[in-house]
Amino acid sequence: MELSEIRSLFKSRKVCVLIPTYNNDQTLAQVVNDVLQYTDQVIVVNDGSTDETTNILKDFRSIEKVEYARNRGKGYALRTGFIRATALGYDYAISIDSDGQHFASDLPVFIKAMEEYPSAIILGVRNMEQSSVPGKSSFGNKFSNFWFWVTTGHTMQDTQSGYRLYPISLMKGIRFFTLKFEFEIEVLVRSSWRGIDIEEVPVGVYYPEKGTRVTHFRPFKDITRITILNTFFVLYSVFYIKPRDLIRGLKKKTSGKSFANNSSILPNQTR
Repeated sequence: MELSEIRSLFKSRKVCVLIPTYNNDQTLAQVVNDVLQYTDQVIVVNDGSTDETTNILKDFRSIEKVEYARNRGKGYALRTGFIRATALGYDYAISIDSDGQHFASDLPVFIKAMEEYPSAIILGVRNMEQSSVPGKSSFGNKFSNFWFWVTTGHTMQDTQSGYRLYPISLMKGIRFFTLKFEFEIEVLVRSSWRGIDIEEVPVGVYYPEKGTRVTHFRPFKDITRITILNTFFVLYSVFYIKPRDLIRGLKKKTSGKSFANNSSILPNQTR
């Protein structure tokens, strides 16, 4: 696609780019500038940063900014961004991290996939086999993928990727309760239970050398939160979601048989 076509599709399809950020002042400006090459429909959520983030954002007058004083977590920032995007009339939001891990040059990949799957969450799948990927990230992703399969029955390659397209207009009414990194699991599971499809597209990823990347993921606390969430989802799935889906399936079969039987006697009734 030509750049002009990409920018036009952002407008006509009501798509914005959502950038949650917390203390990433070393990379934020570059990420925003890269995104602005593809669209000016940008929302940055400053999740209580204490560095130079607020001053950096002052230089970007054309973008939408949401700022609050206390750090609440990535999940809270995304949820706040969804609310603002909806209020501004957007139907889709592409989330991209502010730490420079994702490439804005992959935005057209999401736009193209959205044209094919307009009612789906689209995950940007990273190459987790490359040597620069931290071991804990690779393990955490496999751990997350497994539990997503247990709770939904769907197999995904990268449920921890923060680079995603959300069909926010279809997600209205879904109740979320997590605030931190575990939200990115919750939103997939609850959306899947709602019947929203989840598709995947390959994207690039950049991992700086060990010790140079700024990350706010706290292995012990955040993995504990994710484990508790997955435990809840498994129980909820076993005792509510699966029985619900079974009953719905039986009702569809019953109604289908009833329709077939009624259809078969209609010709005799009209003679």
